[in-house]
Amino acid sequence: MVKVAGFFAMSVGAFIFWQTMDKIHVWNALRQDEKQERFEKEMEIKRVREELLRQAKDKDALA
Repeated sequence: MVKVAGFFAMSVGAFIFWQTMDKIHVWNALRQDEKQERFEKEMEIKRVREELLRQAKDKDALA
């Protein structure tokens, strides 16, 4: 009986551990995706800002 109870307890413990690790993995992946999206937005903003500054500089040079 003790062996069966021990096996059952270890099986439940392994299942809980597996589920927890899966949730942590999903959370970490979502966090990395958010970081990547934020980085891409910042790079796009910098690119647009530099383009606008370049256009303004060209207009001032022509005037």
